Amino acid sequence: MTGNPGKRPLNPHEPRPEPALPECPPQLSPVARQEWLRLTGELSKLNLVTHLDRGALATYCAAYALWAEAMEQIQKYGTMVKSPTGYPIQSPYLSIANRQAEMMMRIASEFGFTPASRSRISAPPPDQLPLLELASDEYGEEKVEEEDGG
Repeated sequence: MTGNPGKRPLNPHEPRPEPALPECPPQLSPVARQEWLRLTGELSKLNLVTHLDRGALATYCAAYALWAEAMEQIQKYGTMVKSPTGYPIQSPYLSIANRQAEMMMRIASEFGFTPASRSRISAPPPDQLPLLELASDEYGEEKVEEEDGG
């Protein structure tokens, strides 16, 4: 909507891979697979996912699953636990959760999962998405064939 406010030259030769739904890697845990299905469903609606995105999405989903597991343990045991010597220490799950959250945020900004990163993505209006154009083309062809046959 605001065009190119930084006035940086745009790359006219930017590669534009064909939108496609990558296959979910078998290495992902059940929680990571659920996140994979949720994200790919949303990204595919906007034609923002390609086969090239598989690794980055898998990394995000794996980080999400580890983060979710660590958060469950923090909720169960708290942010402070007793060390073997009896002194209170920070839960090791807290550092796991924080590290996975950092990783998720870095990858999230690449895909436009955050409000700020979404504002930098340029997508065609929903009525101009290639998927809709293809569907209307197919419908038009079927209609012509029916008229010819009848």
